[in-house]
Amino acid sequence: MEKDFRQVAQSWLDGNFDQQTKDQIKELMASDPVALEDAFYRNLEFGTGGLRGVMGVGTNRMNKYTVGMATQGLANYMKANCQGELSVCISFDSRNNSEAFAKIAADVLSANGIKVYIFDKLHPIALMSFTVRTKKATAGIMITASHNPKEYNGYKVFWSDGAQVISPVDKDIVAEVAKITDPSMVKFERGEDAAPIQVMGHEMDEAYLEAVSTLMLSPESRARHKDIKIVYTPIHGSGVNIVPEFLQKLGFENIYHVPEQDVVDGNFPTVDSPNPEEPGALAMAVAVADKEGADIVMATDPDADRLGIAIRDNEGKMVLMTGNQTASILTYYILRRWSELGKLSGDKYCVKTIVTTELIRAIADKYGVKVYNVLTGFKWIADIVKKNEGKGEFICGGEESYGFNIGEYVRDKDAPISCAMVAECAAWAADQGKTLYQLLQDIYAEFGYFKESLISVVRKGKTGAEEIAQMMVDYRNNPPKELAGSPVVKVVDYSKPETTGLPSSNVLQFYNQAGDVVTVRPSGTEPKIKFYFGAKGADADEKIAALRAQFGK
Repeated sequence: MEKDFRQVAQSWLDGNFDQQTKDQIKELMASDPVALEDAFYRNLEFGTGGLRGVMGVGTNRMNKYTVGMATQGLANYMKANCQGELSVCISFDSRNNSEAFAKIAADVLSANGIKVYIFDKLHPIALMSFTVRTKKATAGIMITASHNPKEYNGYKVFWSDGAQVISPVDKDIVAEVAKITDPSMVKFERGEDAAPIQVMGHEMDEAYLEAVSTLMLSPESRARHKDIKIVYTPIHGSGVNIVPEFLQKLGFENIYHVPEQDVVDGNFPTVDSPNPEEPGALAMAVAVADKEGADIVMATDPDADRLGIAIRDNEGKMVLMTGNQTASILTYYILRRWSELGKLSGDKYCVKTIVTTELIRAIADKYGVKVYNVLTGFKWIADIVKKNEGKGEFICGGEESYGFNIGEYVRDKDAPISCAMVAECAAWAADQGKTLYQLLQDIYAEFGYFKESLISVVRKGKTGAEEIAQMMVDYRNNPPKELAGSPVVKVVDYSKPETTGLPSSNVLQFYNQAGDVVTVRPSGTEPKIKFYFGAKGADADEKIAALRAQFGK
């Protein structure tokens, strides 16, 4: 392998790359062979979130060349496989180089004769998905690394249905990208015959808000409780304008900001990580909530697809909700309101991922709503929606990693509509004389107490990837005999689609006799292996603690 990655690095030194890039490669060769290997030992690949990696020089890095090559490969695939006028919508978030990468992609596509619609400034991923569908575009590109640390960036490809690409399209695009071996093969410069690049502004925001506002369910409750106090932070990201505008459009009057975090900044200076799953990311917003006496805190990540919330408990203390809890509250509220409004006739359904709480299924069962269980990654939820077009209606769907969506306008995680629905749910709960926290306790009382937890083990670089791969081999060959003291009675290997009915995925699930579950999977977007734990019952907290101890060694 050493010879291979050095040969690749040398090919960049000998190739048509700019001098700054070559100087950085020479510096790595001289001073940091480990970093050099990690930068060149492989090409970036599409995972659950598309193309994603650390920014820097190399084939395994996000830079203007890997972006250009990926875009040229996409253009080649589109021209060979798609009919009619070709067009692509492009958006970007607040990350360093996001706007520059977006403009590179726009130029390459235009130079290849493909029409481009590009946003004039940063926009959430929901707007990208909505715009692809609205413009009837062939594809879409979102430049983002979602909730990853600041050194990352990424390149998400959407298809004409507004969802991220899945197999075989993603693999076929990667195959085309692999054929682009030198920058000279990329049409970086637009010529006289270039296709137009159309800049989109606030008109798309208005179209999106008008559409998704029709999904709201309790206007009278909103009107009665328009004074609910909400703190919202975009954590320096792309929700900064659209989320407050949406809440105001729905009539909410008391929306508080965290001024330092309204600043668009790819260095995310006020947080260690711009991830609303991390308590620290909400700390400043919680402080504002305590100062202002606010009822709810909402935080979205850089591309505004994930939502984290905090609500007040019975003692008035702000407590953070997990993604599973937020998804359960929203699912309960939406299904109950659909039922009360007489909207549940016909073939309606919800979707969750295999690592998301089974509480969602319990709630759906009460209302006679079908639940699809899919692989991790919101693209698989969108795939179910696409397959059911004309046959059923998607109500809502979510995953434990703080992603949720409602309705069919958007085919990815949509934090703006989720923020709006949380606020409306709080107003509706207030009509019942309850807080969101009390509503959650009511849900547990009716359906049982469900508890979930997650451990992520980080293993960076090539050696880390090899270690993670070996861990999966070991778990397959020697699955645990018991979980939290209860014998394992079922093992599900998702690499075997013939037994799961789902696409092959490197995921294992272990179930014990007590009904608890542990899921093990390598992350598709970060150098991590993840352990998901789920338990139900009055002793769920104790069982989760035992599972964390068992697998957290």
